[in-house]
Amino acid sequence: MKTIKVGGVPEHFNLPWHLCIENNKFESEDLNIVWKDFPEGTGAMCKALRAGEIDVAVILTEGIIRDIINGNPSKIIQTYIASPLIWGIHVDARSPYKNIEDLKGTKAAISREGSGSHLMAYVNAEHKNWDIDKLKFEIINNLEGAVEALKNDKAQYFMWEHFTTKPLVDNKTFRLVADCPTPWPCFVIAATDEIIKKDSVALKKMLRVLNEETKGFKQQKEIDLQLSERYEQKLEDIRKWLDVTRWSQKQISSEDLEKVQKNLLRLNLIDHEVSSEKLTHKL
Repeated sequence: MKTIKVGGVPEHFNLPWHLCIENNKFESEDLNIVWKDFPEGTGAMCKALRAGEIDVAVILTEGIIRDIINGNPSKIIQTYIASPLIWGIHVDARSPYKNIEDLKGTKAAISREGSGSHLMAYVNAEHKNWDIDKLKFEIINNLEGAVEALKNDKAQYFMWEHFTTKPLVDNKTFRLVADCPTPWPCFVIAATDEIIKKDSVALKKMLRVLNEETKGFKQQKEIDLQLSERYEQKLEDIRKWLDVTRWSQKQISSEDLEKVQKNLLRLNLIDHEVSSEKLTHKL
């Protein structure tokens, strides 16, 4: 049996993986998929891929593209979520900041350098015509760190996936001031060059099982109830999220790769663009 170590965020997007593991769907294909949660997000997964701690990551598109260009020996093997990620821009519920313009010149809480919360702070700043060279950051590791940083005014705003943070808005820990969707498919599946070279057949089987699950995922009976219970979210929020979320079973397009790179280059987050072949691998 082939073992593949997979990393991803502990969020509702990844339930199809867990269902495949729990229902022995990978096992029936002679695969042992070992899942590791990364609450710190994309920056931590990039580091784990580089160190060989995981073989595969379910990771933010812009984060892994930037890290591959910066030397991460990995490739994108498929898009996972084809729809944009809706990033909520949050402040402490008691803070004086009422709208997005109030946040100009303040400090953003980010999970770590190279994370989605870091990169999207630049995307948001560009949308608002702020000077990106004047952006300030406080590294907070995870959601709990963000709660502390905003409460103690070490940072003034925090960008994280809208529905994941919604319970913290509902209980008045955070206040949502705006949303900022990514202009590209939000999650891809990346694998290290080493496992691609060594075990591409196993990777192919893994994707086949996963894609079978995601194809009919939204049609599964009472999947909304299951998501709501497992991820402690209101049923109405899960239903809204399911409405706007599309899983993919295809490789990312060269157009989307170009769009992400052009944005990263313009924001000085990479210093050059590369060809699709340097970023992706067809199994």
